[in-house]
Amino acid sequence: MKPTLRLICIVLCLAGIIQLSSASIFGSDEGEGSTNIEKINPADFQSKVDNPYFPLVPGTTYNYIETVGKDTSENEVTVTHDTTLIEGVTCVVVHDVVKSNGVVKEETFDWYAQDREGNVWYFGEDTKEFKAHNKVVTRGSWKTGAKGAQPGIIMKGKPEMGEPYRQEYLKGEAEDMGQIVSVNDSAVVPYGSYTGCVKTKDWSMLEAGHEFKWYAKGIGCIRSQSTGGETSVLVSVTKP
Repeated sequence: MKPTLRLICIVLCLAGIIQLSSASIFGSDEGEGSTNIEKINPADFQSKVDNPYFPLVPGTTYNYIETVGKDTSENEVTVTHDTTLIEGVTCVVVHDVVKSNGVVKEETFDWYAQDREGNVWYFGEDTKEFKAHNKVVTRGSWKTGAKGAQPGIIMKGKPEMGEPYRQEYLKGEAEDMGQIVSVNDSAVVPYGSYTGCVKTKDWSMLEAGHEFKWYAKGIGCIRSQSTGGETSVLVSVTKP
């Protein structure tokens, strides 16, 4: 076999391995099958989300300042005491509100659950973006089990640098991916200075660009920065 042909074969084999690995974890993207849902066993999940890099303690509120150019907005994220049942799994409800000059611009309810290995799963979101003339946009909303939507991993139980993983999936609506790029990074935000952070690179298969996020142990996400110039920093935390 010629060297060039041998190299091509090796590349194709490696691509096949990567594709198989992704499919075995998240299911096939072909059609609207429920490969992933069928693999979900409610007995594999616990009632609390206590991953050290993504803890969801009911009653906790996180306040962020988002900046895009000269424009700023406030983002309040509250871990509610509410839960919802999705595909037999009890999910914690997180309420996310973005305001600009005191006016609500976006409101989202996110649903998370943690399996017994510590992985935090993202089961969907109900999002509304409020535009001019009372227009409400719900694009990006999805729920596991509806219209072929599949859950994904938002934070691994044992964060390690490696291959990309799916965070959410509803074809044409929600196709976010993530990849851990560091497990020992540092970040400084108004709320404090942190080392030993998990840093992720997140992107959507439906949009250009990507976003970096920093997660501090015992707190969660403390900073994000996108290639479009948008930044978000944690300014305060109110605990129950």
